[in-house]
Amino acid sequence: MNQEYEKQVRYQFENSNIVFTEKEIKNIEFADFGLNNIEIEGLNLIVYINENGYCAKEMVLLPHQTCPEHIHPNLVNEPGKIETFRCRKGKVFLYVEGESNPNHIRATIPQGKEDFYTVFHEIQLHPGEQYTIPSNTKHWFQAGSKGAVISEFSTTSRDELDIFTDTNVVR
Repeated sequence: MNQEYEKQVRYQFENSNIVFTEKEIKNIEFADFGLNNIEIEGLNLIVYINENGYCAKEMVLLPHQTCPEHIHPNLVNEPGKIETFRCRKGKVFLYVEGESNPNHIRATIPQGKEDFYTVFHEIQLHPGEQYTIPSNTKHWFQAGSKGAVISEFSTTSRDELDIFTDTNVVR
């Protein structure tokens, strides 16, 4: 990841009409999922809190950037993560399990990764719109042509337990 990429992500956060502290901007998490292709498959996060059963974070996706397909599996004594995405800026194409037509999606599957994207029920989120993803539901999402800022409200996030369709992902 290069300085220009980090600069673009900071710019998106700072121009989102959400106020962040200097510490939050300095501690942005740049997740490349071990794929070394963050501009295409990646996610950028500011985590406010992640404990005692709840989590709140802000996410930035640059134009057409994709968070790879994954699932938050159910745990032994509790459901997996339940998360609500609320679009703050830009457009988000969210794909979940359900009725779908893979030939008519608006997102672009990353080249050479077609086998790793398997759910195509499309939900478009514009600023002010939100969608809740139930636990144990396979999903992936991509920003539109101007990028996106997304608030996430969820039960505790246990990233290390997420199961990605692409077995090359390291979280």
